[in-house]
Amino acid sequence: MLNDIKKDAQARMQKCVEVLKADLSKLRTGRATTAIVDHLQVNYYGSNVPLSQVASVAVADARSLTITPWEKNMVAAVEKAILASDLGLTPNTAGTVIRINLPPLTEERRRDLGKHVAHEGENTKVAIRNVRRDALTQVKELHKEKRISEDEQRRAEEDIQKLTDQWVKGVDEVVKAKEQELLAL
Repeated sequence: MLNDIKKDAQARMQKCVEVLKADLSKLRTGRATTAIVDHLQVNYYGSNVPLSQVASVAVADARSLTITPWEKNMVAAVEKAILASDLGLTPNTAGTVIRINLPPLTEERRRDLGKHVAHEGENTKVAIRNVRRDALTQVKELHKEKRISEDEQRRAEEDIQKLTDQWVKGVDEVVKAKEQELLAL
């Protein structure tokens, strides 16, 4: 029972950190990365599909991406998806190849992105603490139902707190790494 509660809490906390990493990978830093456009949806014959299913995306150099649709008639749809996105990027088309140049970030924009990264990190910490609260509630319920002893309850609560501290530290490391990436150029 207690091991199941701990394993569930561990899995849910890990998922919180994975979601944070995925969200932060979409942030545009000074360098080009294909993760910037991974979340884009393209209208493909009436249905929205991920960009990766209709085109190949590659990093041309440190500041530009190239997108090559597999079908020539998809060039306009891909351009439209890029322009409609919240990325603020303008595609340049040369035949069937779409180039996206990433302008360097201003110092003000870097600070804003740093604040956003810190905010996302705090939200993830709150989510981890909510997982801890749920696990502690389950442990207290087991004790109240007399299915575990008080000593077992105390040990389980300490283990769950250690788990929480471990994952919160992991969130801090992820946030710090992303902030350093934003400030470096």
